[in-house]
Amino acid sequence: MEKIFEQIRNIGIIPVVKIDDAELASPLAKALIAGGLPAAEVTYRTYAAEETIKRITKEFPEMLVGAGTVINVTLAKSAIAAGAKFIVSPGFNPEVVDYCLQNKVPIIPGISSASQVEEALSRNITVLKLFPAEVVGGVKMIDALSGPFSQCMFMPTGGVNTENLSEYAKRKNVLAVGGTWMVKEDLINGKQWQKITSICKEAVLNLQGFAVGHIGMNAKGQDDARSFAEQFALFGYSANEGAPSIFSGTEFEIMKGNGRGTHGHICFTVNNVDRTLYYLSKFGYKPVMETAQYMGEKENSPMKFVYLDKDINGFAVHLKKN
Repeated sequence: MEKIFEQIRNIGIIPVVKIDDAELASPLAKALIAGGLPAAEVTYRTYAAEETIKRITKEFPEMLVGAGTVINVTLAKSAIAAGAKFIVSPGFNPEVVDYCLQNKVPIIPGISSASQVEEALSRNITVLKLFPAEVVGGVKMIDALSGPFSQCMFMPTGGVNTENLSEYAKRKNVLAVGGTWMVKEDLINGKQWQKITSICKEAVLNLQGFAVGHIGMNAKGQDDARSFAEQFALFGYSANEGAPSIFSGTEFEIMKGNGRGTHGHICFTVNNVDRTLYYLSKFGYKPVMETAQYMGEKENSPMKFVYLDKDINGFAVHLKKN
């Protein structure tokens, strides 16, 4: 189960698909993969759901396919037999939850209250779907639940879109988000596969939340670094000196020696370092693990900082949780 949840975390957005014609399953899957979202939660809101799951799982083994709107055990059995790797329900149905647990199938039940979270925890379930997310409080609800239920991760669904995606993604207790905006019915029925791919690519980039944190520059030593800092002060950037470097404002870091990179480094802040590493791995980037720092004491906790193995024009690059 943990591997499935890790995949969901890495992908970050699970397209929630309502499809009326299973013949459209294959081109839809191709469009999602091309857009960088090799996943789908196929909802049991049409009779084509079972056949759609069968086709995608058979033709595209690289896709992570789950079943959504699973509101009873009969639908759960159908989804599992069709090849669904995980089950999602809009609410907390004990019969569905228990059936999935008994059959060792990952289940993400829907919750909208603290009481339902407690009911999930009584069954050792810590990955939950917040639904309908925007209606029940959105990111404010996510933040409120993080206090008493710090062990839980949520997949908010319902009202998530391009505009609020990054706000959800930066929350430490958000595993991923679910959404329909890239796979709306009219796009699927109109066979607008390139449009779907384009929307997916935009969503994947927005999910990362890339922003320049600061620019680092290498100096020859302490005196050289202080000289640079004095020059930045002329432009209104006050110096804050530390042991390894001097920050001029928050935008520039002057190293008291040769740090990583020929000239220095660039810090990119991101919503989730682990998820961004997955995204960048598709473009040949790897983390330099000896530089990694974690949000918890253990290395299996979320990462908060790491350098990448490739420079950009003589500047090393590191990621930092925003």
